[in-house]
Amino acid sequence: MSGQGARLNIFPTRMALSTMNMKLKGAIRGHSLLKKKSDALTMRFRALLGKLADAKEEMGKEMKTASFSLATAKWAASPLDISHTVIENVGSTAFEKLKINADNVAGVQLPVFEQLTDTAKQGEQLTGLGKGGEQIRKTRESYGKALKALIIIASLQTSFVTLDEVIKITNRRVNAIDSIVRPKLERTIAYIKSELDEIDREEFYRLKMIQSKKKIAADKREAELLALGVDLEKVTEQNNLARAAMDSGTSSMLSKSGEDAEEAGGDEESLIVF
Repeated sequence: MSGQGARLNIFPTRMALSTMNMKLKGAIRGHSLLKKKSDALTMRFRALLGKLADAKEEMGKEMKTASFSLATAKWAASPLDISHTVIENVGSTAFEKLKINADNVAGVQLPVFEQLTDTAKQGEQLTGLGKGGEQIRKTRESYGKALKALIIIASLQTSFVTLDEVIKITNRRVNAIDSIVRPKLERTIAYIKSELDEIDREEFYRLKMIQSKKKIAADKREAELLALGVDLEKVTEQNNLARAAMDSGTSSMLSKSGEDAEEAGGDEESLIVF
């Protein structure tokens, strides 16, 4: 008998049935764990989506403020060009650095960007520019806030993309176990059970046929003996006596061999102890 649909090509035995049952339990447990992982990642994904939307909105406001501050600084420093002064005050080493950390969410490492500001390496505060110096300082602070918002968006966006890819992979695995692996194992188990039941029925039928043939042969033998005028009760009694004598002889031989073994063991002990 063959199962309906796709199944594993396996020889139906009791050991194979036990193996398939263990694999099915593992598949069910794996499906449950992957489903929980997918739910946890989805919850984090939705939370990141909300934070990302808020961060982008905040980024728009900060960039608007920074652009307005730059325009104000240029107007306050006019007719001077502040670009040369700003470039001269830029140091040789950066004082804004980025540190990458990792956040573990259900076994997934999400990158988290952290801004590090080294105030000791910052340039002068652009003093000596008259009425434009204060506006340039405010402009730099505004662009610093915009840079911080940009780093937050980069961190959230990177985590968002990573989570999106991992959720897709996890959901594909969950669907594969639910739609392919588990049904295939269940069909294989049903096939093995049906084949084993068929083997049991065949064995039971074979034993019945053997008993039936033995009975037919015994009846035929009795009929032949009756035709020859043999006393069946006397023959049965003789057979029973012969069988009893054979059993008693076998038991006596076994007991004698046990005694001989004990005697041989005693002799060995007497030979060893001196």
